[in-house]
Amino acid sequence: MSCLRPWTVLVLALLLPAPVPAAAGSAGDPVVPVLERAASPLRSAEPGGDTGDLRPVGRAVGDAVVVGMGEATHGSHEFLTMKERVFRYLVEHRGFRTFALETAWSTGVRLDDYVVHGKGDPARIMREDLQYTYALNPTAENLALVEWMRDHNRRHPKDPVRFMGDDWGYTGPELYDRVTDHVVRVRPDLTPRFEELYRGLRPTAPSGAYQKAYLARPLAERQEMASRTGRALALLRSLEPRGGAGRREFAEVLRHATVIDQTATGYGFDFTDPRQRTEAMRRRDEVMADNVVWWREHTGHRILLSGHNNHVGYEPEDPQVLPRTQGAVLRDRLGGGYVSVGLTFGAGSFKATDPEEVHMLTHTVDPAPPGSNEHTLDQVRHDRYVLDLRTAPGPARPWLAVARPTRSVGTSYPEERNWYDIALGRCFDVLIHQDRVRAVDLLS
Repeated sequence: MSCLRPWTVLVLALLLPAPVPAAAGSAGDPVVPVLERAASPLRSAEPGGDTGDLRPVGRAVGDAVVVGMGEATHGSHEFLTMKERVFRYLVEHRGFRTFALETAWSTGVRLDDYVVHGKGDPARIMREDLQYTYALNPTAENLALVEWMRDHNRRHPKDPVRFMGDDWGYTGPELYDRVTDHVVRVRPDLTPRFEELYRGLRPTAPSGAYQKAYLARPLAERQEMASRTGRALALLRSLEPRGGAGRREFAEVLRHATVIDQTATGYGFDFTDPRQRTEAMRRRDEVMADNVVWWREHTGHRILLSGHNNHVGYEPEDPQVLPRTQGAVLRDRLGGGYVSVGLTFGAGSFKATDPEEVHMLTHTVDPAPPGSNEHTLDQVRHDRYVLDLRTAPGPARPWLAVARPTRSVGTSYPEERNWYDIALGRCFDVLIHQDRVRAVDLLS
């Protein structure tokens, strides 16, 4: 599975036979010169320097308020640095103000406090929060992005950029504190009730250990905990102020309680039941989309959303595993206000765990085989380039509409499936392809 996985038990149950890449496609593929004429070369994947080559990206973004940028692996350096490069450009030239990452909402709260107010140590935050399901997120590349955002806000204190996490796989203690602190201020008599409803939920162990221990609880216990977070959310909602300056603060507190409930509800699925597993994955992408839309409505910001290709695109790699993607939900909610950008590569390295998820390793793969999308994309003469699939020349459209094997790597490698039949033109609005990538630099 090519998304960040909150549940080892779910992953072990989802192993499927690997597809064999088709034999069609060769060095003489007639679509290559058509793609080459439509492609705009990109100078570098590294942030900094001249950004004139990113103008085609800006044109492709247009008036979108949320742009989803994907990645074929979670653990490749160039995918992360390209996103930082594009985000800087969109901030400076297109008015974007939020970077959203496929990571825990509570981690986003902590990193946003640093980005906006200079509170905390971002490297420490990443090491503390980004464990287990998020073990590929504490990277030097993500840290550099956060540091650039902080520096930008020092220079532009009245027009800050923001950082958010849109996922719910872990909810840190700060969310519980913000909810209960609010209750203490506005309805202290309800404090014991919230403490009882949140009993046993507020993390007291490291993130990774907490997630594993939570999953080890009996199903009935996990579902009872979800019932309590739902009641806490309903009780908090009844405290909504009727007007005044407190409404904005309340909206934020209510969202924190919503995410607490998202987490408990997500852990309350029965992962031994195939239908429940599928429902859990569907709900995850819907929840991530809902969190992004809430942030957009709450801040008014234009947002660059970073996630796996299988989340930001419109068609899932395997509908039996993930029936509906975050990108599809965002397109339904935002219409043309959402643009999906897929990131692919030909060969190179990435970080991922072994299949048993015990050791983090560096994996290297050869160029993509004939018949795959990447094999044809590699033949375009540019090392890296951007292609607006919506305006591709007519001769390229039939090729873009056909599903072909496409590489997809999640948190572990190899899996039973690392190739999925994907029609690029149906899945993404825009494509950025790079011939080679290298592994990310994980924080020590």
